[in-house]
Order: sequence, then C-alpha cells, then structure tokens
Amino acid sequence: MSIPDGEFSSSNAGDLDFGQEVTLGDKLKAFKSSGFDQESYVSAKCRTTSEKEIKHLVTCLLDLKKASAEEMRKSVYANYPSFIRVSREISDLEGQLVALRNLLSNRAAIIHTLAEGTRSESTSSGPGSRKKGSFDLEDREPTKMEVWLSQYIDKLNILLAERRVDEALTALTEGERVAKEEKSNDSMTPEILSSLQDTITEQRQKLADQLAESACQPSSSGTELRSSVEIIKKIGDGPRAHTLLLNSHHQKLQSKIQGLQTSGSTYGVAYTAALSQLVFSIIAQASSDSLAIFGDQPLYTSELVTWSVKQTDTFAHLMKRHVIASPSASGGLRTVAECVQISMGHCYLLEARGLALAPVLLRHFRPCVDQALNANLKRIETSTAALAAADDWSLTYPPIGTRSLGTPPTFGSSILSQPKLSSSAHRFNLMVQEMCEDIGLLRSSSFSTQAKEGLHQVFNSYVHMLVNALPGSSETENLEGRIVNTAEDDTQQIALLANALLLADELLPRAALKLMPIQQCLPTDNSPRRNSDKNLRTPEQRELKKRLHRYVDQLRDSFCRKHALDLIFTEDDGNPRLNAHMYFEMDENSEEPEWFPSKIFQELYSKLCGFARLASDMFVGRDRFSSLLLIRLTETVILWLSDEQSFWEQIEHGPKPLGPFGLRQFYLDMQFVMLFASQGRYLSRNSHQVIKNIISRVIGSIVAADGDPDSMLPEDEWFANHAESAIKMLTVNAILEKEEVTSPTVATSETALPPIEE
Repeated sequence: MSIPDGEFSSSNAGDLDFGQEVTLGDKLKAFKSSGFDQESYVSAKCRTTSEKEIKHLVTCLLDLKKASAEEMRKSVYANYPSFIRVSREISDLEGQLVALRNLLSNRAAIIHTLAEGTRSESTSSGPGSRKKGSFDLEDREPTKMEVWLSQYIDKLNILLAERRVDEALTALTEGERVAKEEKSNDSMTPEILSSLQDTITEQRQKLADQLAESACQPSSSGTELRSSVEIIKKIGDGPRAHTLLLNSHHQKLQSKIQGLQTSGSTYGVAYTAALSQLVFSIIAQASSDSLAIFGDQPLYTSELVTWSVKQTDTFAHLMKRHVIASPSASGGLRTVAECVQISMGHCYLLEARGLALAPVLLRHFRPCVDQALNANLKRIETSTAALAAADDWSLTYPPIGTRSLGTPPTFGSSILSQPKLSSSAHRFNLMVQEMCEDIGLLRSSSFSTQAKEGLHQVFNSYVHMLVNALPGSSETENLEGRIVNTAEDDTQQIALLANALLLADELLPRAALKLMPIQQCLPTDNSPRRNSDKNLRTPEQRELKKRLHRYVDQLRDSFCRKHALDLIFTEDDGNPRLNAHMYFEMDENSEEPEWFPSKIFQELYSKLCGFARLASDMFVGRDRFSSLLLIRLTETVILWLSDEQSFWEQIEHGPKPLGPFGLRQFYLDMQFVMLFASQGRYLSRNSHQVIKNIISRVIGSIVAADGDPDSMLPEDEWFANHAESAIKMLTVNAILEKEEVTSPTVATSETALPPIEE
C-alpha cells in the first residue's frame, strides 16, 4: 500500500515521518523490534507535543486509515476471480492437511501397536507363553470405549438414513467433543481415536451431501435452503455452503426466466419490467441470505459480487437480444430509453446493499442507446430536409391537435402562446423535443452530453438548409443531394432568420432542460414557467445558447452578404453599381445637380426600413437581434466600399482627382448613411469609424493632388439638412407606395417633395 505524500510531515510527529519516502525504511526499524512498546514510544515522542499537533497527528492517522481501507477495497474488488480461486485452493489444502494428519496418526498407531507386540513377544518365557498371548488377544472382552464407538457409529448411520439432520449434527458435535477430551487425557488407544475421527469425517461428508442434494431440489423453499446452508457451514464446509446458496438462487432464476419467456409475453416494456424485477430481486435475496449467514467476510463477499455481475451480464444479453436490438437499429429511442430506465431503476436499488451493478448494465446498453440516438438524429435530418424541399417559408402556428413541446403547458393557454414557425421548423422542433424527452428518461450525464452534441449537429444541419434557401446561395443542395425550396421575397427570407432565432433562443434551450439530471436543477417554487426560466440561466444553458447562436450568426451573415451584393452589383452583367465613375461624371456637367443621396444608398435605406418593419412583426420581443441584423447589413455595405481596391485605385491614382461636385456628392452619401443609421440604431461604432476613415481617405486623395477640400465643401449644416430632407422624402414615398398597394382608392399619381434649395 502506497502512503500518500504529505501525511505526517510535521517535525513534531516523531520519527515516523511519512512525508520522507527515501528514509521510510530506516524510520520503521523501531517498530520491527520484538520488544517494541507502543505506549512508551508514544509517551516519549509526544511528551513535548502540543494539543494542536496531537490533533493534527490524529487527523493524519485517520486519513491514512481511510486511504488504506479504500486501497484494500479496490485491490480486493479488482481481483475477485483470483481471490476466490486462491481461497478455494486454501480450503482444499486444509482438507488435504487434515487427511494427511489422520493418515500419519493411523501409521503412528500401527507402529505403536507393532512395537508393543514385539516387546511383549520378546519378554515372554516358556513354551506356552505364545499360546497364552494369542488366547488373550482373541478371547478378551471389548473395552468400554470400543463398545461406545460401535454404538456411536450405528447411531450416526441410523440418523443419516432417517435424515434426522439436527440430531445427526448434535451427534457429530458430541463425537468431536469426546475425541478431543480423550486425546487430551490420553485415555483412548490410537486405533480407537483414529477410527472415531475417520467416522466423524466420513459421516460429516455424508450429511453435507444429503443437505446439498435436498437444497438443490426445485421444490425446496427459501427457508429450507437457508437452513441447509447454515448447517453445512456449521459442519465446517463454508465455501461449499456459499457456492450452494448462489447456485440454488441461480437455478431458481433460470427456471423463472424460462417460464417468463414461454408465457406468451411480448418482448417490450412490460417484459423488461417483469424480467428486470425478477433478476434484481433474486440478486437482492441472494445478497441478503449471504450477509445473514456468512456476514461480510471478504471471501464470500467477493464470490457474491462475481456471481451478481455474471447474472447482470446474462440479463443484459437477454435484454439486447429480445428487446433493445430491433428498436435501437430502427431509431426507436423511446422504447430503448424506457427499457434502459426500468433496468437501471431496479439496479440502483441494490446500491444500498453494496452492489454497484449500474456500470455493468451501462457497458452493455450504451452501444444500443448510442445507435438509437444516432438513428434518431439521422431521421430528424431526413424528415426536416423533406419538408424543407416543399416549405413555403410562411410562419404559422403549430397544427391543430399538436402542442409545441418547447413551451411548458399552462392551463387555458391559447394558440397565441405557441411559436410561429414554418412547417419544416415545426417538424424539426417537435422531433428534437421528443428526442430530448426520451434521453431525459435516463437521467444520465453522459447520455445528456451526447444528446446535446447531437442537438448541435442537427441544428447546424437545419441552419445549413436555411442558408441554401437564400436566393443565389453558393450551395443549391445540402447533404445527400436534397434540394431546398428557395425563399424568393424578403418576407420569406426574414422568416428563415425567425425560424433559426426562435429555435436557438428559446425552443432548443427549453428542450435541453429535459436532459438535465434532477439534482442539477435549481430549487423550484410554485410557478413551473418561472422555474424553467431560472434553469435557462444556468451556466450550462448559457453556453448552449451561445453555441446555438453561432449557427444563427452564420445564417445572418449569409443573409446580409446576399442583400449587400444585390445592392452593390447589377443583376445583368454583375458590374458594381457603387464605383468611382458615378462621382467623377458629376463634374463633367457644367450645371450644378439636384443634391440627393445616390440611388444605391437610397435603396439601402429603403431595404433597411423594410427589413425593420418585417423584423418588428417576426422578432417580437427580440429587438436586439433585429438591430444586430440591420447593423450587420449596413456594415457589410460599408466594409465592401472600404476594401474595394478598384474604387480606391481610381479615387487615389486616377487620371484626375475628384471634382467639387463629386466630392460633395460622396460626402452627402456618407452623411446620409450615418444619419439614417444612427436614427434607426443601425450604426455601430465600427461602422461609424469606417465611414470616417473613408471620408478622410477621399479628402486625403484631394489634398495629395494639391486640391483644397475645404473650399469645395459647404458647411456641415448643409449636408445635415439635405440628408434629413432625403430621409423624410423617402419615408413619405414609402408610405404612399404602401397605401397604393393596400388601398385601391388611393390616387395612382406619384407624389414627391420638391428638392431643397441651397
């Protein structure tokens, strides 16, 4: 046994300093002496030790005792088969030693008899002496002990023949007592003593055989079995008695299992419950009988544990063959989870008896649960992809007759409390909720972790489908060649984001709550919804939502990139609409233009306003996500302009510098973007800084060409007024266009505000 480092490191603990492993042998020499006196040693070493140091020493000794006991327990449990084999060999060796002792006693008696006869023959005199000795040996009366031995043997034979076990056991005990007394008093001849001992051994073996035979009968009751085992143990054959006890329980278990299999029961949850209760109840009974008869001796405890593990292995094989194999291969996760839960529940009841058999079951059931979970995940992906191929991406409430498992049920809840998703998202949510509910039955942290990883996997796959649903996606097909229906208009494309956001932000985290072990849930109060919200704020749930939102961010970035490219590039030839030429050509006309933001930035403003209206309807209560979406779209356009090399090549190294009208128009566009983005909360710090850098870079190109930008640009108030007026005009036009579409009574003439005078 290794001694933990750091124990007894105090210098006041005496010479026994366990912290120094190098000199441990030297410091233990004092204890190896045959005349070692522990009291004098302790009093000598602790005479100058304070109470605090003594308490510390006692604590260290107790810790060392616990560590030693734990290491001993691990060593015993890790070598059950070897321990049992060695114990049986020791028992066999003891029996052989007893037989050898009896043989030596018999030989000694024979030698003693021969010696006595030779001495008598050598001391006899006269021709009639030999005849007289022969007459004495043949015609003498039997001694009292010889008569008693003959009667004793006859009595034992009668008791065993009539199966009078208690009286036979009493007679054997009496014979042992007599043999012991006569041997100590040396009042019995060696021949008679040897014959008595042989008789006791032989009759003891016959009695044990009779008891074992009767105990193995199917008709014998538990009381009869325990009585027979106790008697065999009292006879002195404890290992055989314990093995007989376990074998009897095994035979009873096998008989009942065969009756259960042939009773016509279906192999399902009911069969699992009956079989599990049968197996583990018999294991519990065997454990109780073993403890009651043999106590907690390591030899018998080890054999009991080995036997229990063997029975558990047999039970697991039956479960896999008859119940779990088929549903695990087909993805029947609920059937597998229910059967495993029932089995584990009965198994956990044995832990109070010191039998931790749950790892044995998990070793057999884990591959089946993994197979069922993987098949379930595959089915979720396949089913969701099939619906995504025909999804019109319109948000609706769950179908009538079904309840969204993502929200806790409340009495009298209306359909308005249910989430609005597209058809494929509803199906995805329902299947994920069912999967988490099934795995949650097991209440196992390892299975829950695996299920969470599977949840990430299927959600990533679904988000990949949503990305492919965007028009012009770089991938038109997802895995295995399944086609996804395209979201054509802005409403459908925003619905893609709504699907992903609602799943990641609420529905999937609530589904993951079902995977939490009961002991990890926060204390509850009277409100189920409030308790659920508390559990959603745990560190594990926050980390889960953080990972899920990364997939949503991928969809958001793809959405923003798609719409930014639609704004920047023309649909026909793919040339950029936002280029330096649009600013250079303004100085080619001699007349001053009507100052209004460029067309591309007007469209950016209109698109952002339209997305804001759609987001307010679809992202109810999630204003932050709406703002991040619009901020990201604005950033995408601005960052493209900041990084476009062809644009800056013409601005900084073109044939001529930017003129007054072009510079003013560019400055107005940037001020217009900053104004409407700040008013709509679409302007991030990064976007603001990038716009300022762009303006500074353009002005720097004019200064590098010996131009005077201050003389070319009016006051900042001029840009602010024109940007504000443009926002008002575009807002009014958007309202009129909306009314024109929704109301046929509105006049069809286009209304526009006049441009602002300088």
